[in-house]
Amino acid sequence: MPPARRLVLTALAAATGLVLAACGSDSAPTSSAGGGQAAGGGTLVLYNAQHGDVGTAWADGFTAKTGIKVEIRKGSAFELANQIVAEGRSSPADVFITENSPAMSLVSSKGLFAPVDTATRAQVPARYSSGKGDWVGVAARSTVFVYNTDKIPAAGLPQSIMDLAKSEWKGRFAVSPSGADFQAIVSAVYALRGQAEGRAWLAGIKANAQVLRGNTTILRAANAGEIEAGVIYHYYWYGDQADGGANSSKTKLEFFGKQDPGAFVSVSGGGVLQSSKHPAEAQRFLAYMTGAEGQKLLADGDALEYTVGAGVPANARLTPLDQLDAPTVDPNTLNGPSIVAEMQQVGLL
Repeated sequence: MPPARRLVLTALAAATGLVLAACGSDSAPTSSAGGGQAAGGGTLVLYNAQHGDVGTAWADGFTAKTGIKVEIRKGSAFELANQIVAEGRSSPADVFITENSPAMSLVSSKGLFAPVDTATRAQVPARYSSGKGDWVGVAARSTVFVYNTDKIPAAGLPQSIMDLAKSEWKGRFAVSPSGADFQAIVSAVYALRGQAEGRAWLAGIKANAQVLRGNTTILRAANAGEIEAGVIYHYYWYGDQADGGANSSKTKLEFFGKQDPGAFVSVSGGGVLQSSKHPAEAQRFLAYMTGAEGQKLLADGDALEYTVGAGVPANARLTPLDQLDAPTVDPNTLNGPSIVAEMQQVGLL
C-alpha cells in the first residue's frame, strides 16, 4: 500500500489547527480511541478493513467535530466480515468499512446491516452503494493494467481484460490471486460476463499469468522488467509516482474503459451494524465519512483512492472517475466466497 504521509495530519489539522505527528500499521489488528462519548456513554467501535490511515483520519476528524470517541479495530476485509457474522447480534461493532465490496456483501447477505439513513444514501451515487440500501460507498479504486513501456508498445496492449486468457499472453503478466483486490476483479468478470464465460476466462488466467503476492510486488516486477505487465488497482502506481517513481518510472497504466470488465471500479463500503449500541451516532459517523468534510480528507490525503460522496472531486493527480467508462454492477452482488471457490477449483488458490 502507498505510505501514509499526510492523511491523518490533515484530519487533525483541519479539526484543531494543529499539525501533529502520527504513525500506524495495517499489518495486525489494533485499537485506538480518543475524544468524548456517544450518547448514553461509551464509544463507537469501527471495524476498519480500509487503509489504516484512511480510517484513522475519518475517526479523528469525526471525534474532533462531534466529541464522540471512535475505537478502531483493524483487520482484513474477510477476517472482519467473518468475525461480524460469527458475532451476529452480539457484535461490538457499530460501523464496518472495507477496501472492496465482497466482504460487505457477505455481511449484508446475513441481514446484519441496518438501513442507511436516506440523507446519507443521497450523498453517494447509487452505482457506488448496495442496491439493498444497507451500506454505501465511502471510496473507490479502479482496475488497471500496468505495463513496462520497454516491453510492450501502446499498440500491443490488450483491448480487454478478457484478452489476457488468450494464448499470446502466456507468461507475460502477473496477478495476485490471494489478495482481496484481484478477487473483487474476478467477481466483477463473473457478474458482467456470467459464470460460463467467467470460468473460461479464469482458467485462461491460471494458464497464462505469473502469480505474485501483492500489487506492490507486481508493480515492482513490471518496473524491473521481470514481467511485462500486471493487473492491479490504480493507487499503487499513483502512490509510487508521488514518492518519486522508484518502482514505477518505467511503467504506464492502461485503463480499459469501454465498460469492459477490466474497467471495473471496486467500491470501498461502509455500513452500520443492526447490533450497534449507538445507532444514531453510528449513522452520523457514516454520514460524516461520505459527506463533504470526510470526502475532502480522502481527496487531500495520500491514499489516492477515488472519492465517491458529496460531489467532492478526487485527488487532482488521478484520471477523473467519470472518464473511466466503468461498467455498472451492483457492488452488493459481488460474492467473495463463491469466487474464492471458483479460484480454488482452477488452482489459482
